[in-house]
Amino acid sequence: MTSPTRRAGAGRIMALCLALIGATSGARAVPASPQDSVRNFYDVLLTTMKHGRMLGQSGRYATLAPVVNGVFDVPFMARLAVGPSWLSLTATQQQQIVTAFGRYVSATYADRFDSYSGQQLQVTGSEPTTGGVIVETRIVETGNEPVTISYLMRRNDDGVWQIADVYLDGTISQLATQRSEFHSILVRQGVDGLITALNRKVDLLTSDAGKSP
Repeated sequence: MTSPTRRAGAGRIMALCLALIGATSGARAVPASPQDSVRNFYDVLLTTMKHGRMLGQSGRYATLAPVVNGVFDVPFMARLAVGPSWLSLTATQQQQIVTAFGRYVSATYADRFDSYSGQQLQVTGSEPTTGGVIVETRIVETGNEPVTISYLMRRNDDGVWQIADVYLDGTISQLATQRSEFHSILVRQGVDGLITALNRKVDLLTSDAGKSP
């Protein structure tokens, strides 16, 4: 039987998740420039980090998942990550990959940005590029070299700026890396194997088992 203390703790975490999600939904309703879209995402990411230990892995994921699905162009990214094989998939398979890919991106951010120790998430500039705008950012943490992350932003069909790719150190394309990984899985295990692999990674990243409180 679950103790009253544990039930109360779970209730507080759920209330915090709902509050963060509600605040984020309001922010996303405001029309934004490419830079503002990234700033809004970073605001929620930073707030989630500050409550990270209380939320735990699953709580951070629950908070960030709806944000990621609004800020990232998940269908576009999933299609590019799969590559030419995408055209041979059924509509059901495509949707399953989009869903699994969105969950994977959310779980990855929830895992990597798990706690706060004075980090600053800064938007430092932007420049137009083929197909969109590159928004440049950096993560500043005391005692460490700043980490540069650039986002390729493109307008979706509704005219909203969304993230279409992420460049680590300003040069390493996340989609290019994932495309190589996905191709290897597709060759060995097929589309069902890729969907299973993505969902398995999400389960591992969102599990609180074995994680420090």
